[in-house]
Amino acid sequence: MKKLAVLIVLVCTIFACNEGNKQNQRIIPKSSGNLYNVSVVVDNELWKSNVGDVIRDILTTIVSGLPQDEPMFDINQIPPQVFSGFAAKNRTVLKIEQGDDSGIKIATDAFAQPQKVIVVTGQNDFQIIEVLKANKAKILDTFKNQELEARQALTNKSLHVNNNIEKQLGISIKFPSVYRIAEEDEGFFWVRKNLTTGTNNFMVYQIPLDGIDKDGDIIQQIIKIRDSVGKKYIPGPIEDSYMKTEEAYTPFLFTTIIDNKPTYEVRSTWDIEGTFNAGPFLNFMVEDKINNRYVVIEGFTFAPSVNKRDYVFELESIIKSLKIN
Repeated sequence: MKKLAVLIVLVCTIFACNEGNKQNQRIIPKSSGNLYNVSVVVDNELWKSNVGDVIRDILTTIVSGLPQDEPMFDINQIPPQVFSGFAAKNRTVLKIEQGDDSGIKIATDAFAQPQKVIVVTGQNDFQIIEVLKANKAKILDTFKNQELEARQALTNKSLHVNNNIEKQLGISIKFPSVYRIAEEDEGFFWVRKNLTTGTNNFMVYQIPLDGIDKDGDIIQQIIKIRDSVGKKYIPGPIEDSYMKTEEAYTPFLFTTIIDNKPTYEVRSTWDIEGTFNAGPFLNFMVEDKINNRYVVIEGFTFAPSVNKRDYVFELESIIKSLKIN
């Protein structure tokens, strides 16, 4: 009987602890909002001042490599007094506060999940502007990475399955099931999705590690490679035409990391000579030393008469899902 009483007390204690843990757990609502839209929480007067001008300059930074100027983010200004409930659920929030300190803080899942909230504080307008300008790259990278992850989460709901890419190239890459394999040839894959006004595309293939001379002109080498691939695999609508790099636009070269590997990134525009076909491209060459090669993934968009930012960001989210087996 004594043992039974002890057992009952022990069970009740465990149950009470579990109930207490449940009560202590914070229930975080799911975040919402359109992709690539930032909620800016700032006083109306500050929004109309130089502080607002700097915020707009930063968040509407032009996306590199597009044929027309397009902002990196759309903006929705919210006064602090109404920043609650549904208004606080956006995935990306920039909050401006006046206080005794000056600086920047980044919070994860503060009001919803997933979410990034960047809080910029300063004693006056001058300090707030200084903090904003000094942290421009951090602000843009934080919000962009959050939105790329959101785009990848949408992709994961309906994944395309193509084992040949993995079998032939030894990589995995996640892309939506709405895409189809347009061309497959000895380790080269051209994958595309139909749009209302055109197509969204990416290519994946490999080149030897010595195919790039790191001491040479990286941009020109990458352009030469992509143009030769375009000539072989991406024909135009008229005889002997093909996709090549548009000479009128200066390419942008960056270095980045994909799958923990150093990567060259080139952005510019492509065209097909003798036609009006043209659009943006983003080319990534991922250094794979173990397999003595570069894995090359390039996205390109053909979408006449419409904005192309969202299509390019979708391609970037696909490219950055790359894993080398």
